[in-house]
Amino acid sequence: MKILLATDGSDYSKAAIEELARMPFPKGTKVLIISAFENTPLITSAPAPMGGLAGGYEETSEIVKNLSENVLNKAAELLKKKNLDLSISTAAINGSPKHVILEEAEKLGADLIVVGSHGRGTIGRFLLGSVSQAVATHAQCSVLIVRKKENKKSSSSSSHCINRKLVKLHKQ
Repeated sequence: MKILLATDGSDYSKAAIEELARMPFPKGTKVLIISAFENTPLITSAPAPMGGLAGGYEETSEIVKNLSENVLNKAAELLKKKNLDLSISTAAINGSPKHVILEEAEKLGADLIVVGSHGRGTIGRFLLGSVSQAVATHAQCSVLIVRKKENKKSSSSSSHCINRKLVKLHKQ
């Protein structure tokens, strides 16, 4: 089995990692963990504290890539600790998360894509877009969307429940 796990280091991605780690898979199941990052002119032209511009495009690109690689290393560590039967590899990829996830899943020949969801409402999805919704709509394989949200019965921010939605798309 081949699984693509997408992470951005958020609590929502961590919930997806933890859910995947709890699931039983045959020994040798391949998991590719990816983190997509985008360089934008807004990031590369940020003012430096003493005036001028803070580094060039290449420098900023390297910083963002290093941050993504740190996220990937933490995700791989967590997954390895909880499920020793998985064969894990990682990749930090420059590009739009929606497109990167779908392209990498196709290259891998993924049987399953696992993503976290912020659980935004209709307006939030319209304004910010929904990576998980785009992936579920366009993927050529099954998609597991894991949502981490606060438990409404408790006001404690540490109390959470995990909802998961497995979406099976049938392309004809």
